[in-house]
Amino acid sequence: MEENKFDYKQFIGFGLLALIGVFWINSMQPTEEEVAAQEEAEKAKTEQVTTETANPKADAIQETTVDLTDSIQAAKYKSNVGAFSYNVGKVSLDDVTTIENQVLSLKISNKGGQIVEAHIKGQIVKGEFEELKTYDSLPVYLVKDGNASFGINLTTADNRLLSTKDLPFEPTYTENGDSKVLSMKLKVAADKYLEYRYEMKDDYMVDFTVRSQGLNGVVNVSQPVNMEWKLKSFRHAKSVTYENRYTDLHYEYDDGKDSYLGQAEDEEKVNDVTWLGYKQHFFSSILLTDTAFKTATLSTNNIVDSEMAEKDVKFLKEFGATIPLELKGGELNYNMDIYNGPTDYDTLTAYDRNLDEIVPLGWGIFGWINRFFLIPLFGLLSAFLPAGIAIVVMTILVRLLLSPVTYKSYLSQAKMKVIRPEITEINEKYKDDAMKKQQETMKLYGKAGVSPMAGCIPALMQIPVFYALFMFFPSAFELRQKSFLWAEDLSSYDTIYQFPEGWSIPLYGDHISLFPILASIAIFFYMRMTTGQQMMSQQPTQEGMPDMSKMMKYMMYFSPLMMLFFFNNYASGLSLYYFVSNLITIGIMLVIKNYIIDEEKIHAKIEENKKKPKKQNRFQKKMQEMMEQAEAQKKANKK
Repeated sequence: MEENKFDYKQFIGFGLLALIGVFWINSMQPTEEEVAAQEEAEKAKTEQVTTETANPKADAIQETTVDLTDSIQAAKYKSNVGAFSYNVGKVSLDDVTTIENQVLSLKISNKGGQIVEAHIKGQIVKGEFEELKTYDSLPVYLVKDGNASFGINLTTADNRLLSTKDLPFEPTYTENGDSKVLSMKLKVAADKYLEYRYEMKDDYMVDFTVRSQGLNGVVNVSQPVNMEWKLKSFRHAKSVTYENRYTDLHYEYDDGKDSYLGQAEDEEKVNDVTWLGYKQHFFSSILLTDTAFKTATLSTNNIVDSEMAEKDVKFLKEFGATIPLELKGGELNYNMDIYNGPTDYDTLTAYDRNLDEIVPLGWGIFGWINRFFLIPLFGLLSAFLPAGIAIVVMTILVRLLLSPVTYKSYLSQAKMKVIRPEITEINEKYKDDAMKKQQETMKLYGKAGVSPMAGCIPALMQIPVFYALFMFFPSAFELRQKSFLWAEDLSSYDTIYQFPEGWSIPLYGDHISLFPILASIAIFFYMRMTTGQQMMSQQPTQEGMPDMSKMMKYMMYFSPLMMLFFFNNYASGLSLYYFVSNLITIGIMLVIKNYIIDEEKIHAKIEENKKKPKKQNRFQKKMQEMMEQAEAQKKANKK
């Protein structure tokens, strides 16, 4: 048996353990600062220090108890925040203050003095309150459960990097008539503080002031002071894909210009920003400032995965803004506003701050048609009609307004149909001479008073109206939660059949919508009528040229199919419009064909025009001369 011997290595090891134990015990003893903090905390606990917290619903004062009662924790917290430790031990970080009116409720936390809950309760429609809900009948929240943060990052005189979103603000709530004011102060001393001041009246806009007093010398003015605002947008609609398409970041800059960040991940630095808005399709959070931010770094990040099941989606996009603030005399002073409310054109326009630009109505003429015609027209109709009926009536009025254009297009096609035999004869006669064929065809058009472009121009004139309507319906807040026939919500897709869980057709979806089917059928019959008329009016296909009749036949089947797939996830109000619009157009064309246009009279008129001397304008004369010169050059080359 081996004899045990003294091992000096073990002795050294045990000695080190003993030293570590002694050091650990000594380090756990509270410092003088910690002992003082413990005494202060115990005194605060005994006296039940309270602070008034407003509750507008009950018009009562709630007690706010101290939550930093642990001595070591309080001391370390004070040590970390340094000069801004005045509120520590006096203000509970867990408490919130509620300010609200009829349409909006905000909860502001003592921690960071920031909005931790923004609930859009409803809207005033025709003088009455109308509650707003999500697609699954839940309250509409823009901020809740930590999806947003707001704070100012600064450097103190002793070079501590602090973020106000983590610091305790002291609340003071007052009411003055319809105005509710909440002052949140982060104090260095009783007369030295950073203040967030919220003033709510009777709408969605809240006056928001950021100012400081006595911080000159407390804040390191040589270091940047950055305001950061982040938000993850909640899902509110039935279709994640559809809602995400209209969820983006908008901003105004450079004295009235506006722009936005696209759908993909993006980051952009802009100058002279006067407002920026996080739009969540039908709802928006907007920060406005009276003093333009010299620079702002804006970012958007798409959270939604294209393969993610729609039922599992909670957030759509993550928005962010970093804005350097200017210190004047070592102090902050910014008068701002915060809007949390509907992305409604009329509501945003009423503020006269160019906020209506956040509503995607289209650029140029498309936006003008929406602003000055479609929005006022629909607003007038929906004032006394249900939304679905208002869409039908508006569709009838738009189609009647465009009926002269439809008549001109159909008349041009009828004229081309009448002279088609003569065009065929010219093509046969000059089939080996393309230049001569073109000359004789142009002569025939001139004599008959027919223009092949006359049928295209009216159709092109309708495109701005169609595109404006395409932009109007997805952005019309008035359609949200409005039902019609089997459609529960005209701002979302209608469903007549839901596929079993896990089933989905690529590009189509996991459901069947009826309005797109009806619209596709109406488009098919409309295109069948117009395609047949256009084929009769088209010139015979020339050798080496594509067969237009075949292309038209393909379009007759392709367009309804595209409509069926594309609009299955779109707003049912838009599909309803196209369905009714095509039915009315078919009816107008049948009336024009059977009761207005007489092809025999058209033929007689064309023959009469042929006998009259046709005076060419300068352009026609120039074209004629060029064609004759080209033909002469061709003959000269052959010799």
